[in-house]
Amino acid sequence: MNKYILLLFSLICFSGFSQDKKKNPKEENEFAATIINAQTDEPMSSVHIINLNQVKGTITDQDGNFTIPAVANDTLYLTYLGFKSQKIRVTNDMLKFKDTKITLTELAFALEEVVVKPFQLTGYLEIDAKNITLNDSYQYAISGLNTGYEAGNKNPSAVTKVLGAILNPADLLRNLFGKKPAQMRKLRQIKEDDRIRDLLAAKFDRETLAELLQLEKVDIEDILSNCNYSKTFILTANDLQILDAISGCYEEYKVLNRKK
Repeated sequence: MNKYILLLFSLICFSGFSQDKKKNPKEENEFAATIINAQTDEPMSSVHIINLNQVKGTITDQDGNFTIPAVANDTLYLTYLGFKSQKIRVTNDMLKFKDTKITLTELAFALEEVVVKPFQLTGYLEIDAKNITLNDSYQYAISGLNTGYEAGNKNPSAVTKVLGAILNPADLLRNLFGKKPAQMRKLRQIKEDDRIRDLLAAKFDRETLAELLQLEKVDIEDILSNCNYSKTFILTANDLQILDAISGCYEEYKVLNRKK
């Protein structure tokens, strides 16, 4: 009888120990830290943090604290307006000790001189209206597809350019997306995270988007250009609009690629 009681007691202890072991990995799946200003040592609120590996985002609270899903060797990307963006590699020690402090350094902005050239008005509406520079990009819709294409001036060659991109994916889209399938698969994950979308909507520098997609800025411009988006759009759109444009082009590439 005593043997059975001892065996039962051992099983209960082992079960409890196993449950404790199961909890530990979950605890290690979250990384907590505090972000402070390198110049003032003050905590920084509303700093955006993105886990580039898991495509998860968060922001710091009023005390500069944040918690984000992460495991060892994940890379965190920290960004805040007026401060130098920073990448941090998560280590086992950082996950274990829970008192990590990360500093961000302010950027020194040098504003370039801006020359404003006024229009030389003649007083005649018909003449003055022709002197105003307009965006001459037009959107063309293709039946069966959900998005349109910008193709410059509204003329037959512009339409041909659009149809050429749609009907010849092997020459265009495959070269753009086929070489980087892993990066492009992140598009859907990025679009599903509200924190990341909010950040991209407020940015115009392509830095965060380039880090997320693991692309160079010039690659992003090439993709948009070859997907028939105008230079005006490429230069003036925010990062979220750029993301949606790349995503739309990539989804069409996948549809057309499956038909081949």
